[in-house]
Amino acid sequence: MANTKRQLFLKRRLRVRNKIKAMANGRARLSVHRSSKNISVQLIDDVNGVTLAAASTLEKDLGCLGKNNVEAATKIGAAIAERAKKAGVEECYFDRGGFLFHGKIKALADAAREGGLKF
Repeated sequence: MANTKRQLFLKRRLRVRNKIKAMANGRARLSVHRSSKNISVQLIDDVNGVTLAAASTLEKDLGCLGKNNVEAATKIGAAIAERAKKAGVEECYFDRGGFLFHGKIKALADAAREGGLKF
C-alpha cells in the first residue's frame, strides 16, 4: 500500500506532463530538472521533438557552476527567457515535472516570467 518517495514523484510527473500534453496546441514546453547539485531547464518543441533552448548551472559562463540554490535558479530562469526570445518563443507551458512548485522551482519560473516568457 505505501508508496515510496520515488513512486510518488513519478506519479506527479506523469500527471503534470499528461495535462500539459492535452492542452499543448503546438506550444513549447519549459521542462525543469533539479538534482541535488544542479538545476537545468529546457525549452522543448514536442511536435518536432527538438530542444529549442536550454540553460543549466553546469555552464561556466552563467557564474553559478555546481550551485543548487534559489539564487542560481533565478539566474537560470533569466537565461532561459533570454535564449527563448532568441529562438523566437514567447509563450510556453511550464513543466515542473514531479517537483513541487515552491522554492527553487518557483524562483526559476518567476525569473523566466520577468524575462518575458509567458506561461
